Amino acid sequence: MSDYYKAEHLPSFPTIAEGQPELARKFFDYYGAVFADGALSAREKALIALAVAHAVQCPYCIDAYTGDSLAKGADLEQMTEAVHVAVAIRGGASLVHGVQMLEHARKASM
Repeated sequence: MSDYYKAEHLPSFPTIAEGQPELARKFFDYYGAVFADGALSAREKALIALAVAHAVQCPYCIDAYTGDSLAKGADLEQMTEAVHVAVAIRGGASLVHGVQMLEHARKASM
């Protein structure tokens, strides 16, 4: 799988518009608006994106938002903490589903 994800694909992302330019334009317009400064700064949004990238395990996004976070002034400590937030949420989400398992196990044991 080492050749499945290719770093050169990331800068080629806009070429995805070739198949459906109008939808791509709408997506990229929305994407740009989402990451603009608003109630959250662009730096905070980059850190959120970095955390989400780890949660969804997208190597392209991890590369992109590592660079974007650094470019927007985040440091390694902040980025690492953001990743740990994603780990805690993902782990907690898995663990809370254990309640469903417990309920099923209890019913099956009766």
